[in-house]
Amino acid sequence: MSEKKSGVFSKIKGFFVDCKNEIKKIVWPTQKNVLKNTGIVLMMIFLMGVFVAILDTSFRELLGLAMSISR
Repeated sequence: MSEKKSGVFSKIKGFFVDCKNEIKKIVWPTQKNVLKNTGIVLMMIFLMGVFVAILDTSFRELLGLAMSISR
């Protein structure tokens, strides 16, 4: 019975040791890279917002034109 418990605990301990070793391998980005990537993301959000606004306005105008023709 104690062999099963020690086997379970050694597996749990091994899991956390492996996690610790993997965390040591993480390479964090530099501040310059983070700022650059943040700028790119914000620019893409802005451009997609403009694109969606243009599509929304276009479809609204087309729908308004179709509704006025059908009267």
